[in-house]
Amino acid sequence: MRLDRFLSGQTALSRKELTAEIRRGAVTVNGAAVRRPEAAVDPQKDAVTLHGAPVVYSEFHWFLLHKPAGVITASRDPKQKTVLDLLQPQDRLPKLFACGRLDLDTSGLLLITDDGVQSHKMLSPKHHVAKYYLVQLSEPFKREYIDLFRSGILLREGEREEPCLPAECEAVSERLAVLELHEGKYHQVKRMFAAAGNHVEKLMRFQVGGLQLPPNLPAGSYLNIFNKDVEKLFEKSCISDACAFCVQNYSSYWIKDWN
Repeated sequence: MRLDRFLSGQTALSRKELTAEIRRGAVTVNGAAVRRPEAAVDPQKDAVTLHGAPVVYSEFHWFLLHKPAGVITASRDPKQKTVLDLLQPQDRLPKLFACGRLDLDTSGLLLITDDGVQSHKMLSPKHHVAKYYLVQLSEPFKREYIDLFRSGILLREGEREEPCLPAECEAVSERLAVLELHEGKYHQVKRMFAAAGNHVEKLMRFQVGGLQLPPNLPAGSYLNIFNKDVEKLFEKSCISDACAFCVQNYSSYWIKDWN
């Protein structure tokens, strides 16, 4: 692999900037300065540094972000802060994008990656990757929501109504519920509860597949995750286990901090 290509996927610098750094001797391979961008390196064997800092090669990168409310899910925006703006400068790699989306006023687990294949697999309906949301309602939860959502509640799409895919729902407390979805329609959670006669006041996604939002990760912070974590996205999951995790780790601080 060319040295400039090796570096371009591991730093936030442009290819032009990296070429300049290489030519001025800022890059070493196995302890020796290399000034040729086209020099060959073995990602598995060679030790590469940039300005003295080791550069560890990874074909793809994944970040698990605790998205705060008020930040848009976009790569860039001229007026509003985006989820990529929350990354440290050194982590703003050139090909990163948000894997799926969360609405402006929705918080929680959002994945940022440059892995198009795995991202597409996670979002594809045929893989049935579940997404779990903690929902704070304005009115008490009703048991009728369970059958209503399980049967595929109708949402208006333009001039006609279309059914949602079957969804599972369980109450956590009087006005808190966990919802399991296998699709991502526009403002779907809010529209589902509105169609059932209730209003969503707060919304947080805390789990995707078997991958859970770490309880000690503050809003606006993120973690670099690896293959074993990404594989959890495709593990089987169920709403009962998700509820247990949610009750143990999230519902209390929601009630304390948001009411």
